This record gives sequence, C-alpha cells and structure tokens, in this order.
Amino acid sequence: MATFKDFALLAPLNRALEAEGYTTPTPIQLQAIPHALAGRDLLGIAQTGTGKTCAFALPILQRLGKSGTTRKPKSCRALILSPTRELASQIAASFRAYGQFMHLSIDVVFGGVPIGKQTKRLATGADILVATPGRLLDLVNQKALRLSDIEILVLDEADQMLDLGFIVPLRRIQAMLPKPRQSLFFSATMPETISGLANSFLTDPVKVAVTPVATTAERVTQGVMHIAQGAKPALLSRLIADGEQGRTLVFTRTKHGADRVVKHLARDGIESAAIHGNKSQAQRERALGEFRTGKCRVLVATDIAARGIDVEGVTHVINFDLPHVPESYVHRIGRTARAGAAGIAIAFCAGDERPLLRDIEKLTRQPVPVLALPEGFAPEPASIRDAHGAAKMPNRTRQNQPRPTQNRGNPARSHASRNEPTNAEMRPGEPGRGQSRRHRSRPGVSAPGKAMGGQAAHSGH
Repeated sequence: MATFKDFALLAPLNRALEAEGYTTPTPIQLQAIPHALAGRDLLGIAQTGTGKTCAFALPILQRLGKSGTTRKPKSCRALILSPTRELASQIAASFRAYGQFMHLSIDVVFGGVPIGKQTKRLATGADILVATPGRLLDLVNQKALRLSDIEILVLDEADQMLDLGFIVPLRRIQAMLPKPRQSLFFSATMPETISGLANSFLTDPVKVAVTPVATTAERVTQGVMHIAQGAKPALLSRLIADGEQGRTLVFTRTKHGADRVVKHLARDGIESAAIHGNKSQAQRERALGEFRTGKCRVLVATDIAARGIDVEGVTHVINFDLPHVPESYVHRIGRTARAGAAGIAIAFCAGDERPLLRDIEKLTRQPVPVLALPEGFAPEPASIRDAHGAAKMPNRTRQNQPRPTQNRGNPARSHASRNEPTNAEMRPGEPGRGQSRRHRSRPGVSAPGKAMGGQAAHSGH
C-alpha cells in the first residue's frame, strides 16, 4: 500500500503529515501528486471531500520549498483561485497545516471584508496566495498586487466558478498570467464549457479522475416524501423533533426561503442557523461556529452557500426544495456519509417539483425510494392542479397538517459539525450575482424511514 513517504517529499512536509495524522494517500492524491511534483499541468476530476486540496498543496509546498527563490513585494509565487470565501479560507488553513514547518508566507484574500488590511499584507508579497476572483482583480486594479511572478496556478471548483458567472473575471486574470507556469485545474464535473476553459489554462495536461460524474454516494440512504409545499415546514419540524439524527443540513433554493425555514423551526422550539449570500461575513462565521461547536445541530443553506466546504459529522441532508439543476442534488447529498461514515438524504417533493425529481433520477440512473409520511401527514393529491399545472394543497388538507409540539425531545438542540460553507464573493455588477446553482457531494448514516420518523414505502412514484 502506498504511503506519503513514497512521494519523496521534503522532511518538513513529512513531519507535518505525521503531525496531522496522514499516512495513506487518497486516490486523487495518489494519481495527481506524482504528476504535479514532476511539473506537469494537471486536469483533475474530483469532488470535495476526496482530498484534492492536499493533492495540489503538497506539490506546491515542495516546489517552493526547494527552489530557494524569494517572494517579491506586491506579488505571489503560487496563486489558488477559489469560488467562495469559506472555501478560500479552508484551502489557506490546509496550506498552513501542511507547511507548518516551512518558512513560507501564506495569505488569503476575499471580498466582504475591508481591502485595506489585505493591501498592507501584500506589500511584502506572499509565497502562496488563495483568492476569490473578484477581490483578486480589485487588488490588481488598485496596483496592490501583480500576477507576473506566478510560478504555479490552481483553479479549484472550476464548474462552480462558471455557475457563479466568473468566466469574465477568469479570462481577465488569465490574460495577466505569465506563460511559463504550471497550472492545476480541478472540477467535479466536466461539461463542454469547463473543458474549453481548462484547455485555455492548461498546456498538455495529465488528466486524472477519481469520482464518476453524476453518481450518488454509496453509503447515503436516500428517500423522497411527496408533500404539499405548504406542509413542508411542519414536516421538517416533525422529522427533526422526532428523529434521532445528529447534525442536519437543510437545503433551500433561495436565501429568503432559508430564512423562512429558520423562523419556522424557531417557532417550533428548534434552534437552527441560516447561511447564504445575504449574510455578512461575521454572521456566516458565527453560524458556522455554532454548527461546529454544537450550539445548533441544524444548518439551513442555499447551494452556493454550502458549496465546497468539507463538513464532517453531518448525518442527515434534507432537501426542503428540490434543486433546478439535478447535479446539485448529487452535491447536496454528498455532504453526508463522508470519511467512511453512513448518511441519510431525504427530499421533500411538492407536486410542481415532480419533473425535477424525474431529472434527478434520470441523472443518477436510479429511482429515489418513496418514504411514508409521519402519522397525521397526507401526501399531496396529484390530481389537484392549478391553471399552471402545479399541485395545489386543499385548505382542509393544509389545516389538518399537525404542528409539532414545542421542542418535543428535540434532538436538534445540541451538537454540531465542523466547517460549513457559504456564499461566493459577490460584487455589485459581478455576473451571476446571487445565483445559486450546483453543489458538491459525498455520503451519511442509517435508514431514512427509521431515523427520520417515516418508513420506506416503495420505489415507484
């Protein structure tokens, strides 16, 4: 079995890996690190949670540590581009952990915080700079940073970069980069648009892939509950109050929807926190901190807000709203069942969301098992349609939906996870502002019917 020792890394890197308890490379690390160490450009297809940050961090630290070159003022030697603030912070933290015994300067810059302090820090330059595209261009425009001395470029989460409308900023950044450089490009999916972007950044790249595109995690037990839109909040409260789940991640399509879910849960005595693009950086960090420390066990997020962060200990993912982009479902449910654990993913499907469910099943090539609703809840009558073909909830049915009792043995009140994500750096006039589309995934914990208060019924719809 291969170990990190097989890569012939510098002694400080081996020491850091031992300190962090890392001995065996993951598949993406095993495939990517040798090529990156050899100086090759690399195209990596890998989802969050596969260990890809380490796959590019170790070769970068090795190269900079061996070269003996010193950084120049207002410049950086290695640039890592990230679509979101939280992912950028996480990447920088990983570099600091792996490089803890090396004398390299590591900095991270993103929007939402004053630019002045970042400008001052970059006055002396940085060996490694992690940045979001918008803030990077701000710094370049203010002549606080130049990109002409970059030796290594990493573009991480490339598919989300395009989803967020960063294609124009990326083209601008590309035009400023020196031609002789090493480039590493990572994406969870590889549609034609991503492939074209990769070709423009890479030269004769080695391609490595470890996770088949559009597959759902094997250890995630999935299920769908057919319920009227208006009954979803009560159903969510019931599942959380009656269930035995640990940390729960709830996905909504919109930022306002996330806030509404948090308010509803609070009325039912369930503490939760929302994380999305309308939250300030301080609010996001506070919500993440409470989720990590266990002050609240329920985090409500939009796709962009939760994209790209490696979350440990999430036992359940609840799709309060089905996503319009089926790949986002795969990314969402992959938030649970990480690091060898099991997990549960439950989707709420209203009548007008059934086409979205069919798109998900077509993408994943498997039906999502239908779960029985808890006692007192009735499925939405499929025959009741409005003028637009969307299912409508009869008043009497809506009135019959029970509200959970206050904090009934509420297990959603303690414990939490580590690291949750938030929104991309959005600037006024930036393309894709406020758009929330894909998401990234991996697996979670027991059978949905039992753990969440319902019972699996059948696989058909």
